Amino acid sequence: MAEFTINNKVHSATKVSPFMENYEREIRMRADIRKKGKVEKAMEFAERMKKMQKEAGAALRKAQEEMKQQADRGRKEVEE
Repeated sequence: MAEFTINNKVHSATKVSPFMENYEREIRMRADIRKKGKVEKAMEFAERMKKMQKEAGAALRKAQEEMKQQADRGRKEVEE
């Protein structure tokens, strides 16, 4: 998004966008990003990703605890 914004912004010195300067045409957007439906889909995707990250984090913590228990079984107390 940052690259798109920079390439689409009219430069104060040249009075044209970098994309126009390089390709002699304006950037075309394939869809209207302001449509409400698109934003809702993006929000659903973001929520789904957050849920997946939480689940993955929980699975990693569980696996870490199981590995610790396995490693601790073979350990013995050390005399000083």
